[in-house]
Amino acid sequence: MTGMPIQLDLTAPEKTRQAELLTGAEAVAHAMRQINPDVVPVYRITPQTPMVETFARFVADGRATSELVNVESEHSAMSSAMAAALAGGRTMTATASQGLALMIEVVYLASSMRAPVVMAVGNRALSGPINIHCDHSDSMLARDSGAIQLFARDAQEVYDLMVMAPRIAEHPAVLLPVLVCQDGFTVTHSAEPVELLLDEQVRDFVGEYHVPYALLDLDRATTHGPFAMPDYYYELRRQQVDAMLFAARAFREIAQEFATICGREYHAVEGYRLEDADCAVVVLGSTAGTLEDPVDGLRAAGHRVGVLSVRSFRPFPHGSVREALHRARRVAVLDRSLAPGSRGPLYCDVASALYGDPVVLREYVYGLGGRDLEPNHIRRLFDDLTHSRGRGEAVYLGLRA
Repeated sequence: MTGMPIQLDLTAPEKTRQAELLTGAEAVAHAMRQINPDVVPVYRITPQTPMVETFARFVADGRATSELVNVESEHSAMSSAMAAALAGGRTMTATASQGLALMIEVVYLASSMRAPVVMAVGNRALSGPINIHCDHSDSMLARDSGAIQLFARDAQEVYDLMVMAPRIAEHPAVLLPVLVCQDGFTVTHSAEPVELLLDEQVRDFVGEYHVPYALLDLDRATTHGPFAMPDYYYELRRQQVDAMLFAARAFREIAQEFATICGREYHAVEGYRLEDADCAVVVLGSTAGTLEDPVDGLRAAGHRVGVLSVRSFRPFPHGSVREALHRARRVAVLDRSLAPGSRGPLYCDVASALYGDPVVLREYVYGLGGRDLEPNHIRRLFDDLTHSRGRGEAVYLGLRA
């Protein structure tokens, strides 16, 4: 894999195209081109920029007819996206790090107003200090916003999840924003073969956009963004919980339909060599792939270890996590973010899923600000986990003494 920009052959006939060498960012742009949303409000930020640049080139070349709206900030981008979605237009955008932080007020609003906006996120550390490299602190800022969050392991998953995302967001029982997350630079700027569907396959799969109560439907006047007093606020918030719960079913059903088109199956969680694992590691994003080689090596040495990759962070698949880990007696949770004053976000969710099970559960923090997870860190993790007797404090992998 390489971080060098990839020059795409934009003249290749769609029906002859099999796999292309694409970065994760370019995979986003290809999915957007094929979906061809009505409105795309954008504000560039590293490492999201190649997503917008590539898609803008598609629009300029006439390969997409979306209304590309350059705005003055990420707050404006999400505000425009929410308004466009509620007005009756399929809407997508993209961001990262401080951009998502600036958007966060409107992400909460979009969720509460049931605006099915799809947003690609290039995960990057939040400041301060200033850092442009990967961790998951930006996504964790949005974890209680009511937005769905799906984490891709590689560029192929980025493309596939982006194609599925509008169907999930726009499901009439869901109507929530969907964030498709990929590790900044590790996935956004690394190239690998990506199998694209034909344009007509994507168009047929995604279908036409329909929002039940369009803001501009003058024949059915509705209220959007009201002031809610105590007599109704509680109920409106509870409706978001119901929508998020249904989103798990929607993801499962839509992923099954998607698999009939391309043969690639997606689930809320994905296990690797967990069938008889005594020790397991739970993780989000591209690190799941990083762990597979060390797991193979430990397996060859007689150690029963495995990996559980969580693809759907929101809604969190408590039942699927518990089922996947039911044989493991020792579980490590890797958080690529900090929660000062508390435990790691992923750790807390896994602890909730495994509550009452006879399992040693340990928290590990790694990779903040883009720091590499090295082979010796992984060996230390499994050795530490094997000899742990209780939960203990968080272990900071790769932290300099």
